[in-house]
Amino acid sequence: MQKSVTTFIDPDSCIGCGLCVEVCPAKTLSMQDGKALVTGSYSMGCGHCEAVCPVDAIRVEALEHPFTLSSAAVDDRWLPHGEYDTAQLVRLMRSRRSCRNYTDREIDRKLLEDLVKIGTTAPSGTNSQLWTFTILASRREVVVLGNHIARFFDKLNRMAEKSWFRLLSKYFGGDTLGKYYRRYYETVSEGLLLWKQGGKDTLFHGAAAAILVGGKKAASSPLEDGILASQNIMLAAHSLGLGTCMIGFAVEAIKRDKNIVKLLDIPDDESIFAVIALGYPAEQYEKATYRKKIKPRYPTLLRK
Repeated sequence: MQKSVTTFIDPDSCIGCGLCVEVCPAKTLSMQDGKALVTGSYSMGCGHCEAVCPVDAIRVEALEHPFTLSSAAVDDRWLPHGEYDTAQLVRLMRSRRSCRNYTDREIDRKLLEDLVKIGTTAPSGTNSQLWTFTILASRREVVVLGNHIARFFDKLNRMAEKSWFRLLSKYFGGDTLGKYYRRYYETVSEGLLLWKQGGKDTLFHGAAAAILVGGKKAASSPLEDGILASQNIMLAAHSLGLGTCMIGFAVEAIKRDKNIVKLLDIPDDESIFAVIALGYPAEQYEKATYRKKIKPRYPTLLRK
């Protein structure tokens, strides 16, 4: 995946320290006659060189300057390793919970755009930065999408009800439909009934907005990139007073229903990996959550 070089070095400002050359992962730069020069034909566009330069002599034009948010002041100073409060970081991570109760309050579009921008601070494979973000900025838009997803699962449930259809799936489709029937059919049926009869939203839980995180298929690891960006968005949303919830059923419907893809203007070279419901929470907790105990693995063969 070739990337054009947009790095510019001011020769008059460069002091020849060589730090930019040392941190460049793509060998785009080299030292010549005591100055750093752009000599490579490929760049990852990571901005390492710009960030490390002590005299601000480097600029990567492909990157957005400056990084600003409407909801918070941005500190451009690099935070050295080990200089952040780990206890508070872990507190934020443990405090973010999947929210399934929201108020009717709408979310300002600028706040949603800030969350998208924060999402792009996540790492991406080979620094491709080929995320995509689709914003549903109002409750009405969320409901429209919810209706289309409900129609998809209503159709899927009618298929799953037929034993002969499940039998065909068992022999020719890896039992996909049968697994769905055993695990989700009943719950989905109840949710569809509540939605049809009383308008109770058991999918988006009354969220005021949603952000769909996707990636271009040309990226080296689009799925992983999208999930990492989603985590950034959810943690930032908590810090800004919002609740979030990942909606896996929505991802599956988008993946399998071309009508929904068309509705959302998603191009053919893109896939959606996460749907994040957002809103102002109508719930409050007294303490941070716990997790199941995990036992790390240390491969014994590697120690021999």
